[in-house]
Amino acid sequence: MIPKEIVDKIFETAVIEDVIGDFVNLKRSGSSYKARSPFTEEKTPSFFVVPHKGIFKCFSSGKGGNVVNFLMEHEKLSYPEALRWLADRYNIEVPEVEESPEQQEIASEKESLALITAFAQEYFSNYMFNTEEGQAVGLSYFTERGFREDTIRKFQLGFCPDKWDQFTQDAMTKGYALKFLIQSGLSKDRDGSPYDFFRGRVMFPICNVAGKVIAFGGRTLRTDKKVAKYFNSPESLLYNKSRVLYGIHLAKGPMVKLDSCYIVEGYTDVISLHQSGVENVVASAGTALTDDQIKLIKRYTRNVTILFDGDAAGIKASFRGIDMLLSQGMNVRVVAFPDGEDPDSFARKTPSTELNDFLKNQADDFIVFKTNLLSKEAAGDPVKRGGMVRDIVESIALIPDMIQRSVYIQECSRLMGMEEAILTQEMNKVVKRELKKSGHVDRIPDPVLMPPQQPQQERGIQIEHQERDLIRLLLNYGQHIIHLPAETEEPAEPEEITVSEYLIHEVEVDHLTFSKPEYTQIITEYASHLDEERFPEEKYFATHHDQLVSTLCANLITDQYTLSDNWELKHSIYPEKEESLLLKAVQDCVARLRLRNIQVMMHELNEKLKNPELTDEDLARLMQRKIRLDKAKMVLSAYFGTTILDH
Repeated sequence: MIPKEIVDKIFETAVIEDVIGDFVNLKRSGSSYKARSPFTEEKTPSFFVVPHKGIFKCFSSGKGGNVVNFLMEHEKLSYPEALRWLADRYNIEVPEVEESPEQQEIASEKESLALITAFAQEYFSNYMFNTEEGQAVGLSYFTERGFREDTIRKFQLGFCPDKWDQFTQDAMTKGYALKFLIQSGLSKDRDGSPYDFFRGRVMFPICNVAGKVIAFGGRTLRTDKKVAKYFNSPESLLYNKSRVLYGIHLAKGPMVKLDSCYIVEGYTDVISLHQSGVENVVASAGTALTDDQIKLIKRYTRNVTILFDGDAAGIKASFRGIDMLLSQGMNVRVVAFPDGEDPDSFARKTPSTELNDFLKNQADDFIVFKTNLLSKEAAGDPVKRGGMVRDIVESIALIPDMIQRSVYIQECSRLMGMEEAILTQEMNKVVKRELKKSGHVDRIPDPVLMPPQQPQQERGIQIEHQERDLIRLLLNYGQHIIHLPAETEEPAEPEEITVSEYLIHEVEVDHLTFSKPEYTQIITEYASHLDEERFPEEKYFATHHDQLVSTLCANLITDQYTLSDNWELKHSIYPEKEESLLLKAVQDCVARLRLRNIQVMMHELNEKLKNPELTDEDLARLMQRKIRLDKAKMVLSAYFGTTILDH
């Protein structure tokens, strides 16, 4: 855990416009900066950075917050990772928590393996580019496949010498221990004689999300069918193949920007697509898709497209992995290439524009794709058709979103010419069976036909908007002075009070509660500052350690549209601004919040009055309370000059 004083120092030191400027082309706009959103595709800039408040706000995606929130959203870092990223950038030392001897040993081994894999990648690349054998064998293989030099260097490709132990001996000469060379899988030992595991193979470095090399895939260039085409590094402290996707370090940015991900099978599929301009692509690289790999993709997007070659058997073999994607709430589409083609071969011979058009136009929703594929196989065979229906229903049942399941059932009903009710009934059986198997429930309501239960909160009474407006006024104008009229019949000077003092006093007097914990937290912390006769610093809530608070702050104190002073001078039109109407704004806000609270209480009271088992005493007590609430509502009705109806 990073000490609070270090966290404070990081926030104090970090310059938000400089950090975000590393990722986004910012242009000054008055006292702020703006740019096109890094989270969505847009033509008109709606992304703002406000340095003096320490926040950013993206109006096209709704994202906002402080500099740490930006790194978490854009780079998909955890909160501690984002803090450490900033600490590294500004040379702030983060003290390490004392580790046990076992933890220290593991960390030391992991670091040793990381150093060796980094050395190996550089060694293999240098050998391929700078030696006669490397150029003649390794480099020629990649160029013959159509890879440009910039692409080869981008993916850090290389070649391991076709010698028994040349790499191992060179690594040991540089001081790398044989123990860790063997642990990494780069070297093997036979009767005390070490040798190179990947000798004579072209090398594909495998990187983690941060772009650090953690393992290798090596392809043989021999035609001997007894020799495995690909070798991969064994698992180690550094490398867990079920948690890694090939190309993820290069794809994560495009995946966020385009909100989509292509999944392919092999290394060369990824590389060829990159070279053709399709960068939001990853490969499972020799393993069936795992839950951890899906969770990794889900950090960046929920929209995935599987790129298959034209082999129907291969497509059907991948159905299980796609079912896993569906079960984690992913939106899955499929592109099937023509017979004899795969993503690598198709990309190499197709111009970039045509390739992009093909991927977009040929993508089918997976459920529709599966229905069409199995329908062709089951044509004219009632037994096969029954099995096909069950197979498709099994896939739909995995989808966690009830509405999406229902939509798919409707579509499949249309495609298969079957009654929707029959498919729904079959799907409900599957859902219930799976839930019972997991031991979660004994009696399960129908997951499609039964409408979701509405929360107990009042129908039509939305109080969160009024609460949010109060917090907005507090954050934007808390230190502003308003003048309250004196509450005496004699002429007297208006009472001076700050907006924050007025709002918090009204909240406390009426014991107003809030529906969201971040609202309560802001009120409580603001009040504690006032108790100490000081205001929170300007960036206090924007740089708050609670991400909900900092994001809420960014959303409430950033305006997308403002009139410039030049516009006002040019047209001689000076519209009243909220600052000049603060007294009415805060009084109206408190009155609206009181009114909504009264409506909530009246609704609850009316529900209680419907109870036929009420005693006379309880009934009298409730009626007295109803009279008091009616009077309060009438006062507020007079304040607003309107008639307020019951809900």
